[in-house]
This record gives sequence, C-alpha cells and structure tokens, in this order.
Amino acid sequence: MLKRAFVAPDPGRVRLRFATRAVLGIGLAVALCGAAGHSLAAAITGGLAALLALFTVTDPTVRGQAVTTALLPVAGLPVLALAAALHDAPLARDLAFLAVVGAGVYARRWGPRGHSLGVFAFMTFFAAQFLHMVERQLPELSAAVLLSLVASSAVRFGAWCYERRLPAPAAVPAPTGGTGLARITTRQAVQATAGAGFALAAGQLLSEQRWYWAVGATWWVFVNTASRGETLVRGFRRFLGTVLGIVIGLAVAVPLHGEPVATALLVALGVFGIFYTAAVSYTWMMLAVTVMASMLYGLLGVLDAGLLALRVGETAVGALGAALAVLLVLPVTTHSVTDAWVARALRCVHACTAEAAARLAGDGTADPAPRVAELESILGRVRLSLAPLVHPLSPLRARKGRARRVLALLDDCAREVRGLAAVAADPVASHDARLATACRRVEAAVEALTATPAGGPQRQAAMPAAPHPVEGEAVLAHLHALERALLDLAVPLHASNRVPAGA
Repeated sequence: MLKRAFVAPDPGRVRLRFATRAVLGIGLAVALCGAAGHSLAAAITGGLAALLALFTVTDPTVRGQAVTTALLPVAGLPVLALAAALHDAPLARDLAFLAVVGAGVYARRWGPRGHSLGVFAFMTFFAAQFLHMVERQLPELSAAVLLSLVASSAVRFGAWCYERRLPAPAAVPAPTGGTGLARITTRQAVQATAGAGFALAAGQLLSEQRWYWAVGATWWVFVNTASRGETLVRGFRRFLGTVLGIVIGLAVAVPLHGEPVATALLVALGVFGIFYTAAVSYTWMMLAVTVMASMLYGLLGVLDAGLLALRVGETAVGALGAALAVLLVLPVTTHSVTDAWVARALRCVHACTAEAAARLAGDGTADPAPRVAELESILGRVRLSLAPLVHPLSPLRARKGRARRVLALLDDCAREVRGLAAVAADPVASHDARLATACRRVEAAVEALTATPAGGPQRQAAMPAAPHPVEGEAVLAHLHALERALLDLAVPLHASNRVPAGA
C-alpha cells in the first residue's frame, strides 16, 4: 500500500504538480483571509473552499474548469445560508442535510461539473456543522469563501496553469445511461440518502455535537464509486485510513495543543498528502485527511484523545450506513461498470500508440504524453472497479485470478505505452516503415478485444504473431510487447463472456 501510494508511476509528474499547486493555492487563500482580518473559523472555511475548488473541479478543458469554479459559490453559498438559518432547528436541519446529500449525488448525471457542484454544496453544509455556524457569521464566512476561490483560481489559472501544457485527466463520474431508477446516478442518490439517514440517526446516538462526521463518512464513501462492490471496498479503506490517521493524530496532534507554526506545517503536509495520494490510494488519502482534521481541531482548542476516538466510531457508523444502503437499496452490480472502464482503457492504449506513431512519422503536433496521463487515470478506475474481486477477503477465487490477470496485463500495456511515448519524445528518433504495420496490429488487437466477446479466445488464435523485433529497436520492441499483452488479454476478458467483476 505504501509503495503504491508513493512509488506509483506519475507520467508528466501530474500528481506532484497537482499536490504542490494545491499547497500553494490553499496557503495563499488562508493567508489572504488572515490578512483581511477574518476569524479562524472563516479562514478554515476559506481554506476548505480553496481545497474543494482545486480537488473536485475536473472538467477536461481549462475553460470548463474556470466556468465550474465560477459556479461553485452559486451552489455553495445558498446552502451555507440554509445551514446557518437552520442551526437552531435540528429536525429541519437534518432533513435539509439529507436533501443536500441526495441532490449532490444526483448531480453526477451532468458529468464532472455536476459532480463538482454537488460535492461543494454538500461540503459547505458539512462545514457549517463543523464550525457550529450561526447566521451572524454568514457574511464573514461567505466573504472568506469568495476570497479563497479567487486566490486559488489565481494560482490554478494564472501562476501555475500546467494543464495548458499537459492536461490533467478529468475524473469521470458514474455511467449515466438509462432513465428513472435504471440510471445509476438516480439509484446512487437514493442509496446515499438512505445511507446518510441511517448514519445521521446512529451518529446522533454517539454524539449530539459531532454526528455530522458519520454523514460525511457515508457521503465520501459514495464519491467516485459506481457499484456496490466499489462502495464496500471504499468504505473499508476509509475506515482503515481514518484509524491510521487517528494513531498519528494521537502521537502528533494531541501533544502539539494547536501550536500555530507546527500546526500550519503539518496541515500543509496533510494537504500535499491528500492531493498526491488521491489517485492511487484512498486509504492514504484518508490518513492525510484525518491528520489534517486533527490539526484543525487542535487549532480550535477542542482536540483530545476522546474526540479522536469518537471520530473512529462515527466513521464506522458512516461506512456501515453506506454498506447497508448499497446492499439493500437498489443495488448496482459491477459487471457493466467494469466492462466500460476496461474498454475505455483499451481505446486509450490505441490512441497513445497512434499519437506516438504520428510523432515518429514527423507530425510535430502529435503528443502521446496527455494520452499516457489519461491512461493512468483510467487504469485507476479499472483497479477501483475490480477491487472487490482482488481484495484478500474475496471468496471468488477463479474470478479473483482472472481479475488479477487483467490488471497485470493492463499494467504491462501501460508500461509499454510509457516506453513508446518516451522514445517518441526523442528528437532524433526516426520513422521505420515497419512501425505503421506494427501500429495497425495493435489497432486490430484492440478492436478484437472491444468487439462482441462471443468467440473471443478464437480471435486470438486467428491473429498471426508479430515478428520479434531486432534487439535494440526500441519502438518496435515496445509495440511487439504491447501487442503480446493485448493478445493475452483475450483469455481472461472473454473467459466467461464478460469482464470479471464484483458482486
């Protein structure tokens, strides 16, 4: 787990840039809130707004990202006002919170923008509970949100807009096909609301003050998942990450007692950890979130061992609520979800190959690097989709073996594509007539895998083997290995006429 989080491939150093820019953007936002004379509560609210803007806005174009960021206050500030108005009306507050949960998940049907706005709306309501916000604080907190969004946008779209050179792949929401309850986003909205209702009731039995932690745990378990298997595994990883973060909090945050300089440094480290590990390890991301939250509670002067223990209990309740919801309320299986992600990964492999071939043929506008980064993102979604099967506790041994084989071969494809892109970036690399033939063979292999799976294994046998390249011919060597991996994928992918998936 540690190796995957910190030694995982990072093409174009996108994760490193993502995390470093987040620290700068959020740091600037908090500094400006302090310079403007805002209270600690307002500075925390502003920092959270900047974090969400930098973390959740994932439109595929820079212009789209800017539009979504500009719309965040439209979604968040009315919710913040609603939470403040209902502070002294617990029943109405709870019902409003559940409505925000359902609407936030349902908004995924409108793609990355809907997802971002839904998350921002939920988190503004959550922040109001975290800070016990009342109406008299609303003007200051709203101003802090707006100031922080401007500050983080100045870093993201001005000082460090690396997307213009190397686009960061957008996080793709759950599939949105179908109508009514056949639509996954609709089913998930119902599930999330039901799970949050359970978490809210059970969380209030544990604590009348910190019950919102349970609702937050349920919410974040549902984010970026599309099936019951994914949700169950994510809930387990969230709980594990929280427990590990609590251990660190007990060792570090409690003894510091909110000392400002050390706390600021550790919060910055937590922010970096959240952004750097999010794409490769949800457990490590949750560890970073928990440590950061512990430091913030230290600043607020309410941190002690009992509070951290309560967070573990509330997180367990929230994860249980999500688990019960996905198992009992309109369950969504992983078969079709995994099918779609594997097919998309294969198409991306072909697109990477085509870009590299064009670059080697002399097309100066062709660039496989963005496609390589996109492939890494898609493979992350494939791993998430297959996580229920490859989990050590999975009883489905045959499917577990096929799923592991699929992941291993897709990782082989990614490795060869990265090597091919590196060769293509070499300005002295020249075009070889055999390259076009090899690329066509890769295209044929992808088409065979993404076609109707009936008779799939026979397709593999029907395709003649590629001649082994002469030693040292790097481009052809990568293409040969890539084709071999694609041909080998036919067996596990078509073994049961579907991609192996969870329950």
